[in-house]
Amino acid sequence: MPKSTRDIPPPLELLCLNALWSIQEGNVKDVREIVARSRPLAYTTIMTVLDRLVRKGKITRRKVGRAFVYAPQATRDSLRRAALRELLDGFFDGSEAQLMEFLRGSGAPVGPAGVPEEDARIDTVLL
Repeated sequence: MPKSTRDIPPPLELLCLNALWSIQEGNVKDVREIVARSRPLAYTTIMTVLDRLVRKGKITRRKVGRAFVYAPQATRDSLRRAALRELLDGFFDGSEAQLMEFLRGSGAPVGPAGVPEEDARIDTVLL
């Protein structure tokens, strides 16, 4: 049975998308320079990831001379909405109210000083 494609790109694709969102459009070299700040990857790896994103419709490309120039097709907000929808559907039965209740910390285990236990707190680095 074939796998269904997710709307949420995997981490490496998202890294390349973030690079393109920051520069609006660029070639493989431009994207690689930005990605290399956090994760040094080969030129061919970035080229492969960008090609995958083109096939998925997340970015477009046009030929300029001998190189391709890539531009984001999907907006950052559209992917954020898709990620939140997936989170809601997968962990909160599609209920925004359940998510809000979870974020407020109601029903979370509380330690002796009335402070939520470490496991119950949300890692604010992710927010």
